[in-house]
This record gives sequence, C-alpha cells and structure tokens, in this order.
Amino acid sequence: MYAYNGYNQQPQRREMPNLYVVPERKNVRHSRPAQRVQTKKVKKKKVNPILHFFRVSILISLLAAYAYFIFPTCFEQLIQNVISPKKINVNTQMPHGLAYKDMSDIGSVDLYALANPISNYLSNDLFLNRMLVTPTLQKTHSEVTTMYNTSEMYMLKKELLNLMSKYPQIHPSIYVWEYENGKYLDINGDEQFSAASIIKLPVLVRMFKSIEANQMTIYDEMTLTDYYKASGSGNLQYMATGGKYSMDALAKTMIQDSDNSATNMIMSKMGGMDDVNAGLRDWGVSKTYVRTWLPDLTGTNKTTAQDLAKILYNLDNPAFLNINSREYIIDYMSHVKNNKLIAAGLGEGALFVHKTGDIGTMLGDAGIVYAPNSQKYIIVILANRPYNSPQGKEFIVKASNLIYKSIVKS
Repeated sequence: MYAYNGYNQQPQRREMPNLYVVPERKNVRHSRPAQRVQTKKVKKKKVNPILHFFRVSILISLLAAYAYFIFPTCFEQLIQNVISPKKINVNTQMPHGLAYKDMSDIGSVDLYALANPISNYLSNDLFLNRMLVTPTLQKTHSEVTTMYNTSEMYMLKKELLNLMSKYPQIHPSIYVWEYENGKYLDINGDEQFSAASIIKLPVLVRMFKSIEANQMTIYDEMTLTDYYKASGSGNLQYMATGGKYSMDALAKTMIQDSDNSATNMIMSKMGGMDDVNAGLRDWGVSKTYVRTWLPDLTGTNKTTAQDLAKILYNLDNPAFLNINSREYIIDYMSHVKNNKLIAAGLGEGALFVHKTGDIGTMLGDAGIVYAPNSQKYIIVILANRPYNSPQGKEFIVKASNLIYKSIVKS
C-alpha cells in the first residue's frame, strides 16, 4: 500500500507487519501470587503444679527404689560376678575311669568339660565357673513340710558344749529334733560342711521321686562300664565290665556299702548332678548340692545338718513319698554296714536308719533313732577334723550317747 500526503510527491511504500514472525520472548517468570498463610496461635495449657509435683515425686521414688533395692542385687549377683568373679571350687573332672591316657598333645584343655558343658553348671546357676545365682535362693515344694520347733534342749546343749571343749581340734555341727514334743538342739546346724557320702541320702530320695513320676522303675537295669567305675568305697569298681544291675540293687549297694560307682550310675540314670540339685531346690533344701561326681575327695559337695534333718523328717511325709518308696528307703538305711559312729553311742535295742560319710577331713552320720520306749528323734552330727584323726569318731560316739540318754530318759 501507498500513502499520499496531499502534495505532488511520490507515494511512499508502507511496510506491512509480518504476521508470521514470532516475537522474541524475554525471560519472564510467571509466578502465582503468594498466598498468605494464616497461622493460628496455639495457646499453651497451664500445667497444674500439684499434678506435676506428684508425677515427679513418683518418678523419683521409683528411681530411688531401683537404685536402693534392685541395682545392688543385680550388680552383686550378675554384673560383678561376670566382671570380677569370685572363684569357686567346681570339680568338673570326669568320673574315675574316664581319664585320657595321653594329655600331652592337648595342653591344659579339659576335653571332658568341653564335651559336657553342663557339667560345670549348678543346675544352671553357674556360667564359666562363675556363680550367677546363689543356691540359697530356693523355692519350697508344696509337698515338703518343715519341722515344728517348740523349745531348745538347753541342758543337753550345755553338756555337748562341754564335750566340744575337750576336743578342740574337732569342729562339729549337731542338729537334733524329737518327734513327741518338737524339742530341738542346734549347734552350727546351718553351717555348710563337706557332704562326703551323706550326699547319697538325697540322691536316694531323688531316685524314688523319679520312680513315682514314672521316669523309671525299680526294675530298670543299667550296664556297668568303665565310665561309671569310681575309686573309694564300694566293690562295683572291681566288678567285670558289662554286668547288668537293677536300680534296686544299685540303690541298695549305694546306701549299705556306700558304693561310689553305684551312686554315679544312679545320678546318670536320672540326668546327672543337675537333676539332684533341681530336686533339692524343689524341696526347699537350700545349702545342699552336688558339684562333683564321686568320689568327692576335695569336699566340693556340700550340706548342712539342718538340710539333712529336713530330708529325714519328710521320709514320713505321705504327701512327699508314697508308702512303697518309704519302705524301700527305710529298708536300705536300716542295713548300713558302718555302725561305728552314732549307732555306737545308742542304747541296747535302739534301731537306727541312717547314712554315714567320710572323706578324711570330715566325718558324719545322719539318721532317725527309734528307741525301745517308742521315742523317736532325728540326729545329724557332722565333724571337721584333722585328716583321718580318730578323735572325730570318738567325739561323735560320745555326743550320740549324751543325746540318747538325755532324750530317752526325759
């Protein structure tokens, strides 16, 4: 197109815009308009000072109770015994006859302990030879009853203390309880002594508890192998390997002959030392336990006069043992061949069912006396002595005689 300006001039050409040219865009940010965020002001709740004080007081009381009651026990029985344990004597050696003939190539490693790790445990109370839970914390089985004590026999106690003064090398533990009136005598009755062969008494009772639980029968047989043969008392160690013996025969020779090999066989049949210890804890017998297969020449198996008296007392408890078990036990204990201790101090016609023990440094006897006049009493005498000193036997016989005369005449 041309534009005319009214003069006589040449028209000028007017350029038309190119509608197909895209205009150059500049970097322009397109953003939405900012929205205003409305924030609500949160009103803080006022804390009730009385309620806050009450909550803090409860929290502080709980922390104080934990620090005073719970933490010291945990520290003493668990943490301290793991960090800096008190060494206890635990004999984990194998029974006699299991010793390896050549130990030169294995140094100080105890292969038996490695192959039988639970032999180190005191019914799961030991870990790496460290006592985690003291064996004194025991529960009492509902069937077990405790002797009722009325009054202590002070005159008899005075006589026994006078006898003790004449044997200064003998350290005794004496516990006596008579059935008619519940009178008792206690001299160091709660002190632990080496059990020696008296430990066979709780082993015997545990065996019959297992029979009553149908875990075995009195007619079950075991084969004698070198594994079970043990030195010390008893003749099974000299018998031919491969012989078969019933539980009745093993129990009889364990008590009457104090046979160590028979004891190891019976404990093995029941499940080992752990089973015996479990039974003792279940009966509420707190300071008696087995740590070593017999013979326990170092005296690591422990007991007390009170514990033994409690076991003896429950032999007559029909809720604890049935009549068949009791008859077997009384029969075995009525024919113990060693009658040179408490039995030697009894009067004529007295019947004594008992079990003796002797490891050289400790001599003991425990049982029930049936006097001719129908009086009946439990007597336990344990005596630490110089090794194989005859004074131990003399003291026990004289103490038994004093006790017998005092109770039977009263």
